[in-house]
Amino acid sequence: MSKGHKAYLSLGSNLGNRFFTLQKAIFEINRKAGKIEQLSSIYETPAVGFEGADFLNACLRISTELAPSDLLETLLSIERHFGRERKQDIGYESRTLDIDLLLYDNEIISSDTLVVPHPKMHERAFVLKPLADIAPQYYHPVQNKDIRNLLQQVKQREALRKSPLKFFKDRSSLFAQLQFLAIEGNIGAGKTTLSKMIAKDFNAKLVLERFADNPFLPKFYEDQSRYAFPLEMSFLADRYQQFTDDTTQFDLFKNFMVSDYDIFKSLIFAKITLQEDEFNLYRKVFNFMYKEVKKPDIYLYLYQNTERLLDNIKQRGRSYEQNIPSDYLEKINRGYLDFIKGHPQQNSILLDLSDLDFVSRPSDYESILEQLEDQILLTHF
Repeated sequence: MSKGHKAYLSLGSNLGNRFFTLQKAIFEINRKAGKIEQLSSIYETPAVGFEGADFLNACLRISTELAPSDLLETLLSIERHFGRERKQDIGYESRTLDIDLLLYDNEIISSDTLVVPHPKMHERAFVLKPLADIAPQYYHPVQNKDIRNLLQQVKQREALRKSPLKFFKDRSSLFAQLQFLAIEGNIGAGKTTLSKMIAKDFNAKLVLERFADNPFLPKFYEDQSRYAFPLEMSFLADRYQQFTDDTTQFDLFKNFMVSDYDIFKSLIFAKITLQEDEFNLYRKVFNFMYKEVKKPDIYLYLYQNTERLLDNIKQRGRSYEQNIPSDYLEKINRGYLDFIKGHPQQNSILLDLSDLDFVSRPSDYESILEQLEDQILLTHF
């Protein structure tokens, strides 16, 4: 257990996507207020004191270095970030987010801006029930009873319904719910670099395409019409073998898999490079293989404009790539976009990197992670 002051918080929401808002708020609390040590179950409860939609409620314990007043201001700023403005002259009302500071160590605090323990927590089943999940024997320093006994005294406990949903302490715990993330993009888009960063930061098994050893690739860039079919067939055979091996062997010490390619890219490139009769033959072989391979939970496509792609290709200095024509890169981009549009059932993210530099600017990398975070929450929970 980490050092620091122990604080207990109550969270609630009854507007909009309640689970999404509360989970995002939990991540913000973990980043800005203190490390989350425990999370209660989630409870659904009717609005109390006013007409409104049902609430989702939960409690959590954090370890914080912030003083009580600073912690309160941090929590209020998180509320405001999610559209909650507290109004002194208005009674109970629906809200996107409610965060209450219930307890702070064993302190008793009474000021114009903060009262701890929370003055009404001992009257509220929607606070005491989740709090009893994580601190049943916590002794209320004013009521002189533990949380479990306080809960037994509260009426209408039966109105609370336990939700099958669960919250995650941090982004790593959420990402661990994935099995397979595929990161795709054009030549030079940055898919390998991003895959490596995510694998390192979130303990994922890294699956990288092995393409530099393909003997047909340098020849293809010199004479596309002659070497297109053997190149695409060799790529397909290699990708199928590697993809099948890597994605079926789960690493027990890793949280999920992240790959810098999806095997469907074989069909996208083949459609550009092959003649019609060659492509029709190729597609028959591909369709047979594609049925057998693992599909990604999330398909992240990195879009770069052609000018940046050419610049990236030049910087990485692979000799056989230096004469790639711009129209070839544009055809690849169109092929990927057509694939995404043609597979609406696939959980895809189209990420425009035109104004982003996720390697040099941490804020840009964070924005990518946040989009992944949102996609997982909105599609899996």
